[in-house]
Amino acid sequence: MKLATLLISASLFAAPAFAEQCSSKSANHRVDASYSTAVAGEGYTKAKADIVDTAAAAGSFTTLLAAAEAAGLVGALKGDGPLTVFAPSDEAFAALPEGTVETLLLPENKEALAGVLKLHVIAGAKIKSTDLAGQQITASTLNGDLAVDGTDGVVLTAPGSTATVIAADVGASNGVIHVIDTVLLPAG
Repeated sequence: MKLATLLISASLFAAPAFAEQCSSKSANHRVDASYSTAVAGEGYTKAKADIVDTAAAAGSFTTLLAAAEAAGLVGALKGDGPLTVFAPSDEAFAALPEGTVETLLLPENKEALAGVLKLHVIAGAKIKSTDLAGQQITASTLNGDLAVDGTDGVVLTAPGSTATVIAADVGASNGVIHVIDTVLLPAG
């Protein structure tokens, strides 16, 4: 409960600044720590790179980075933070219905794309998997709440989807990345 209060408080203070920059369940899932090391790469163990550069170096987030660019969010993701990002892999984006990514990347859908991406970001907090272990909480993202179940791995539930953390605690200079297997979608 204390963590949930901290998350909500931190999100309330940091969300307006981040938002201003951004305006222009299945059981038995375990976090694979070895994948975290492979994703982060040897050169990123000391978290010298920001979230964007860390994701780019991993090579498995090209769709996420293209979406962040199209939505005008790269600058905010390179900001001071701290940020917690639940980053869908390229495979997670590929699993969306055919044409979804292409449609979201159209300039006229910039606001909808930003809404999808903001559902993956908690501003004002660097939340590690150990903070979530054994907890069932509600975390406030920049686009609504996520139910977070850390009782068996880490499972996130948004109004329109559920994702599992498949690699946790990839450090960045301005926060932490948790790799997820599904793109979280807002309701509607």
